[in-house]
Amino acid sequence: MFDRDLWREILQSINKNRTRSLLSGFTVAFAILLFAILFGLAKGLENTFAEAFVDDANNSIFIQSGRTTKANKGLQAGRRIQFKNEDYDYLKEDFGDDVQYITSRIYRNVTASFRNEKDNYSVRAVHPDHQYLEKTLMKEGRYINQLDIDNETKVVVIGRLVEEDLFLKTTALGKYLNMNGIQFKVVGVFTDDGGDNEERLIYMPVSTAQRIYGNNDYVDQINLTYNPDMDFDEAISFGRLITDKMKERFDVADDDQRAIRVRNMAEGTKAVGQMTFALGIIILVIGFGTLIAGIVGISNIMIFIVKDRTKELGIRKALGASPRSIVSIILLESILITAIAGYVGLLMGVGVLRLAEPMLETYFIKDPGVSTTLIVSATITLIVAGGIAGYLPAKKASRIKPIVALRDD
Repeated sequence: MFDRDLWREILQSINKNRTRSLLSGFTVAFAILLFAILFGLAKGLENTFAEAFVDDANNSIFIQSGRTTKANKGLQAGRRIQFKNEDYDYLKEDFGDDVQYITSRIYRNVTASFRNEKDNYSVRAVHPDHQYLEKTLMKEGRYINQLDIDNETKVVVIGRLVEEDLFLKTTALGKYLNMNGIQFKVVGVFTDDGGDNEERLIYMPVSTAQRIYGNNDYVDQINLTYNPDMDFDEAISFGRLITDKMKERFDVADDDQRAIRVRNMAEGTKAVGQMTFALGIIILVIGFGTLIAGIVGISNIMIFIVKDRTKELGIRKALGASPRSIVSIILLESILITAIAGYVGLLMGVGVLRLAEPMLETYFIKDPGVSTTLIVSATITLIVAGGIAGYLPAKKASRIKPIVALRDD
């Protein structure tokens, strides 16, 4: 049952000893404040890394061509490497189950119009698997399919913002989009978590682009995802194997870094994972070190409080107070101060992160925040520590004889 007199007495004690109470509360609040800020910064860095990879599959490998910088096998430097459909087929067939999805890319810029609306857009000609490499989400209709590739159909899939730009009073699905004087049917509208630039793209079948923009079988880039069952080391080795095979296929020198460039997301993901893990350990050590410092601080203060109140406790015992009631008063006072101070520290920590958020974004720390569960757990830990810190000396003081307590100086 709620004992109103007990709580009134506790509040009166806190009010009477404001300096002591403030010192106790400050120790807890400061520990929770630092704890919240540290873990908030760690979460912000985690968000930054997550956003950097949100637009592409985490197991992607991008294969790009360039020009040779070294002579090799009687071939001169400066030779342009040009991928073709047969290179796409080679990677798809020869690497078998190690390849999950694969697509070619051809890049073009077009002027697209519908009725009186017109604007310039980037076009990517792709295979159907491209949807999974880019994590493209269909809003309406469908994506490019194999029939489109086989039949070289004049169809396009447009981004959400392309539809908003050009199709002001109607929906784009099923309509015809004029691109550099050629009519393409819109078969789908997509969204992309990569941002506005990604949603202003237009996709078409790679075979259609090859026929319209050159009547050849050239491609600008080949992208694929490796088998997700591979671990980081296996994926990195797989990327190096692709590099070696493609250099061998085009007679490129082993130490030529510009002719064929392979960017493996596994390398970046592994490096980011290692850095995040190391940073997490450092912050965890510092955070819990701060928490332990708070525990030590509240413990020392509680010991001092009990010692300071020894004479008072003796008077209570002389007037008939039970040891249990003496312990309860000190214990509840300790818990109340710790709980309130912990909540204040939490609010201050969240407030500091919110105020500093615009500045932190310039240092690539995005949306710093802290888990409520984590902070509540830290506060409960301090409350328990404060309770134990108050209980042990209070229990000892409750056993002292009144005459000895009254003599205490």
